[in-house]
Amino acid sequence: MPTRRQLIKQASLLAGVAAMTTLGLGPRNARAREQDNGYLPDEGEPQQRAFMAFGAQDAIWEDFTGDVQQAQGRIARAIAAYQPLTLFCRAQERSLAEQLCGSHNITFVSTELDDIWMRDIGANFIVDAQGGLGAVDFNFNGWGNKQRHAKDARLARQMADAAGARYWRSELVGEGGGIEVDGHGTGIMTESSWINDNRNPGWSKAEVEEELKACLGLRKIIWLPGIKGHDITDAHVDFYARFVKPGVVVANLDNDPESYDHQVTLKHLEILRSARDADGRALQVHTLSPPLNPRQNRFSRDNPDFAAGYINYFVINGAVIAPQFGDRAADAKAHSLLAGLYPGRQVIALDIDAIAAGGGGIHCVTHQLPEV
Repeated sequence: MPTRRQLIKQASLLAGVAAMTTLGLGPRNARAREQDNGYLPDEGEPQQRAFMAFGAQDAIWEDFTGDVQQAQGRIARAIAAYQPLTLFCRAQERSLAEQLCGSHNITFVSTELDDIWMRDIGANFIVDAQGGLGAVDFNFNGWGNKQRHAKDARLARQMADAAGARYWRSELVGEGGGIEVDGHGTGIMTESSWINDNRNPGWSKAEVEEELKACLGLRKIIWLPGIKGHDITDAHVDFYARFVKPGVVVANLDNDPESYDHQVTLKHLEILRSARDADGRALQVHTLSPPLNPRQNRFSRDNPDFAAGYINYFVINGAVIAPQFGDRAADAKAHSLLAGLYPGRQVIALDIDAIAAGGGGIHCVTHQLPEV
């Protein structure tokens, strides 16, 4: 079963070149845009519904496909217990999706899909001062043409149309997993995933920042270095730092000195602890560390890309959907911290090892539509 890192070797360069040509993307200056388009709300603000893409296929997941679908079913049922969920699936898999995910509080939409990574392929919904809804499409290109993506790249527009949102396509290429905001003008991003020639060749850091601010209603971006080439996403921020609320961040701290993330997360902590947000506040930074002893199974054993990180949780109305990895002490610590950081929300811990085997987590396979 290929991991997300190994899928780098399976890039469809032809499809990537075609997509770039069709979209007219390439070196250019960031487009100036009026700053009244709206803002991207924090995930913890009230939501109309959540989204998932039931799109695992054997060509990518091989013998893990069924296990991934079952893990998605557990996530879908957990979400639907608290709020409506729209689940995109192939027409021929509708019955299977209903069987695994249930039907309570779920709307099934038939569409073509390449994979499951809803956070990265979905529209990023923004809210303007008049309560209008917008949808920003960041031109998903398979994390730099590392994986087939032509079908997934169409989903953002489909979501915008279904939501009745004003749609526009950014000039940047990127993914929702590379975006973290506090809903009050501050964003956290990794340079490795945004300022990268496999997405945005010819763009300077200043140009990338200008476009992100204009698209998402941001006044300040705190840049973390991230790390290129060690996973298919080039280090999305949602595995490194998450806003709990304005001024409060939970960050990944990898305590394994043998891990390539060890020094990276130490550097991130140094930056976050010295940073100020858009309103001049110093950040209160909490840390969560990956489990030292995750359960050993066919998903985690001998898999250096097994994504055993607690940071990749999903906040919804009334709950936090989080992973657990079979390390009692680490699981309990993560549960306790999240419960304290999100009072009034139930922390639901799920086994998502099959998804983690592909280098992703719960946040990666979900998205949300804010209330307006």
